[in-house]
Amino acid sequence: MSAAQEFERGTDGPRVIVAAVDGSTTSLRAAAYAAGLARRQGAELVAVFVMAGSAMVGLVPAAGMVLNEAEHQIADELRGQFEEATARAGVRARFIQATGDPYSEIKRVCDKVLADAVVVGATTSAGHRIVGSVGVRLVRAGKWPVTVVP
Repeated sequence: MSAAQEFERGTDGPRVIVAAVDGSTTSLRAAAYAAGLARRQGAELVAVFVMAGSAMVGLVPAAGMVLNEAEHQIADELRGQFEEATARAGVRARFIQATGDPYSEIKRVCDKVLADAVVVGATTSAGHRIVGSVGVRLVRAGKWPVTVVP
């Protein structure tokens, strides 16, 4: 195949847009922005919800069960909202739930679905100023255009 015939992801606009959602106001804004972009571009929208777990699990196993159940409830609510909104807007979409480090799991999903763009909400946590937000880490990965929605 010649260089002129090779396909380069994202050159004609995004075909797969990944939006990271966690239930926060900024992540819901990011999902809405990504849905509008997907609708206008005729792209598929992939929402990713990552259950991060907790360090409390090692100390108090019962606390882990309660946190895990709460995260599953949030995921179920977000999945329902997402499916309803994307169906109403006529956007091809899927919801992926993962467990682990949010940055690593979002990156893994982006690689798996061949994402052309990533949309995340701005972090509201003061701790991320030290460690670095997921959005900043995704930008530094340099693999996709990343939009951080305030």
